[in-house]
Amino acid sequence: MAAPNLTRDQAQQRAALLEVESYEVELDLTDGVGQPGETTFASTATIRFTSREVGARTFIDVVAESVVSAELNGVPIDVSGYREDDGVELVDLAESNVLTVVARCLYTNTGEGLHRFVDPVDKGVYLYSQFETADAKRMFACFDQPDLKATYAITVTAPRSWKVISNAAAASITDVDGVEGTARHVFETTKPISTYLVALVAGPYAEWRDEFSDEHGTIPLGIYCRASLAEHMDAERLFTETKQGFAFFHDNFGVAYPFGKYDQCFVPEFNAGAMENAGCVTFLEDYVFRSRVTRYAYERRCETVLHEMAHMWFGDLVTMRWWDDLWLNESFATWASVLAQASATEYEHAWTSFANIEKSWAYRQDQLPSTHPVAADIPDVQAVEVNFDGITYAKGAAVLKQLVAYVGLDNFLSGLRVYFGKHAWGNATLADLLAALEEASGRDLSWWSAQWLQTTGLTSLRARFEVDAEGKFTEFAVLQGGAKPGKGELRTHRVAIGVYDDAADTVGKLVRTHRVEIDVDGELTEVPELVGIDAGKLVLVNDDDLTYCTMRLDPGSLTTLIDRIGDITEPLPRTLCWSAAWEMTREAELKARDFVTLVCHGLDAETEVGVVQRLLLQAQTALTSYADPAFAPTGWQQFTDRVLELALAAQPGSDHQLALVNSLTGAVLDETKLGVLRGWLDGSAELEGLVVDTDLRWRLLHALVAHGAAGDDEIDAELKRDSTAAGQRQAERSRSLRPTEEGKAEAWRRAIHDDDLPNAINEAIIGGFSHPAQRPLLRSYAPRYFADVAGVWARRSSERAQSVALGLFPAWAVHPDTVASADEWLTGEHPPALRRLVSEGRAGIVRALAAREFDGS
Repeated sequence: MAAPNLTRDQAQQRAALLEVESYEVELDLTDGVGQPGETTFASTATIRFTSREVGARTFIDVVAESVVSAELNGVPIDVSGYREDDGVELVDLAESNVLTVVARCLYTNTGEGLHRFVDPVDKGVYLYSQFETADAKRMFACFDQPDLKATYAITVTAPRSWKVISNAAAASITDVDGVEGTARHVFETTKPISTYLVALVAGPYAEWRDEFSDEHGTIPLGIYCRASLAEHMDAERLFTETKQGFAFFHDNFGVAYPFGKYDQCFVPEFNAGAMENAGCVTFLEDYVFRSRVTRYAYERRCETVLHEMAHMWFGDLVTMRWWDDLWLNESFATWASVLAQASATEYEHAWTSFANIEKSWAYRQDQLPSTHPVAADIPDVQAVEVNFDGITYAKGAAVLKQLVAYVGLDNFLSGLRVYFGKHAWGNATLADLLAALEEASGRDLSWWSAQWLQTTGLTSLRARFEVDAEGKFTEFAVLQGGAKPGKGELRTHRVAIGVYDDAADTVGKLVRTHRVEIDVDGELTEVPELVGIDAGKLVLVNDDDLTYCTMRLDPGSLTTLIDRIGDITEPLPRTLCWSAAWEMTREAELKARDFVTLVCHGLDAETEVGVVQRLLLQAQTALTSYADPAFAPTGWQQFTDRVLELALAAQPGSDHQLALVNSLTGAVLDETKLGVLRGWLDGSAELEGLVVDTDLRWRLLHALVAHGAAGDDEIDAELKRDSTAAGQRQAERSRSLRPTEEGKAEAWRRAIHDDDLPNAINEAIIGGFSHPAQRPLLRSYAPRYFADVAGVWARRSSERAQSVALGLFPAWAVHPDTVASADEWLTGEHPPALRRLVSEGRAGIVRALAAREFDGS
């Protein structure tokens, strides 16, 4: 069920008219006899608000099966003609108003509103709310926009055996008279927060308790997950990282955590990684690792934990006025989380992961035709939902990192403290933040927004230098190329330039011998500090990854990258070289086959397992999309031979061993390697140190099914072994992977036409539909996509429709016909958000065609 699409103009008009004081929300989650409700729940909201214009009219948002009644200032409102697109109209407002709306609201299985899930293991019913961007109206009537903050007093009637968690601490829990097994949970009144930050989590959740104490006081801590996952919860590690985060943010933000207690709830079928509900953060329960994962998975989970914690200040305490500043909200949390990781946790190389993951995401997004300024124009809620992208999160965070480098970290943190002090419990804009930073740093930032936030694309930086007979620089300058795609703008960059040479004390190692930090401004910036310095073997003009740009290497440095990338001792500069090679591959400047060879030769020297995992994925993408199809079979053989060789030689039980085995499970495999995987799965062959646990069993089975080496009987047997919710999703993915006409037709039918599938099941089917070994089988589905996608978009909510539009775009059909089909489709009338997603898919095909042509030349 699609939700109404609130526009910015409507929100501004309503905010200019109203000031909301408080909500009293009463929910009954039972069927009246002590059992959980199955399809609907009772919702009563009492809202106190003022109007700046007596006699005015407005509306309140509510999406429900039915609105039972509504009353404004003691006068009943006729709700017989209620339509969710209109909400409930309010007329003849007084200066002070009391509104009560009673509704029968619907549970969802889409991860929006109040999501209901039944655990197949113990049949327990689990609920959680997800309201960003504007789905609070699915649980209670409200003015559903971020700049109408209010306090919330929430009361919930639920089964007595349930845990019920909300933003504030519980004030009382009492039995309901006359209804055995039912309890009434009354929560303390919250501080003023936005509607999208209200939270409710309820069900027979397992619970862990701890607390964090420092000079600011004590914060009660809670962790929750489904009872059937409790044995896998590593609560001690999560509590440790949570405490490290609070200590870091207290020291650096200068404002004590503002929401009392802090609960972290790992919930089923969550659509995102996590959500920063004030005092009640929800996480994708895949972060409860039920099988062995690499250290990198723990690092990324820690980043998510700290990202949501940073939002408690930046986003929850001080909130954006409208979604135009969504980028600032998410970018800040990303930047702050990585800073906290690198400074306060075991993940001291977190900035390497940032360069490897976030920056790569940003570069990819910023090269699409749909690229947009970091500070994007957001005319309505639907526009928000497609802007949770690599520019909003990753480019924005990189831009903030550049701003920090420009003003200095201490000045930046001082400015933050000014910002929090001025705007606590209210709403603010980018201009408010920049004013605080100017106050703290004394630097004029009037130009900064125009250069970095109101333009698109990447500028390029490259070194231009001359070297004398002794190998010393006689001149050195940095050349800047204009932003592409975009209008070719130049930007001011704070950069570090690093020179790398052979280590004096270690044969075969490259270390940084010189570093200079400067401001690059304009097309050419001279660097006299490097004149007379030994030129070394490698020059990085964005060393330490301070700025956002494409870094181009001089010919000598490129030769060093190709021949000696494994000799670079430090992970961050090594990652910057890997990134440069990958971007050159995507730009058809380095042949895909040469990138695969580079990975095969350099992978064994890479120490950071997160970088290893990303390189393995990039090599597979190069073979799948960017390599000449005539080379691809040879390339897959070369790649999988090397990966298997490295897996067999890896330290038993190491993260590298697991990462290499996982990579094989997603590759195109010959009969010999399929036999190896079969042996690992059935135990007839063992790899020392490799634990073939539940999730690895599924990955091995997926590989066999995708190649026709296993089928329905094996899938059914594995599901019997793992009859959990995760097992059901894995089985659905397995069936979608079957390399038969019938299997693909069934998967397509369910993903496209079964609108009642839970979001998690739908995504599992989509995830298995396309496999690199099945390209010929999928060819006929390219025209079907363009025939079906508009209907899916019209029928489903935006978030669910996006998963189809993105996940089933025929990226497997790298052919001019796909471009022509997309062009024809784009001539029609379609919603802007959907047009954007299709145009992005088309751009991917165009890029792949160019790379394939270059690879085959």
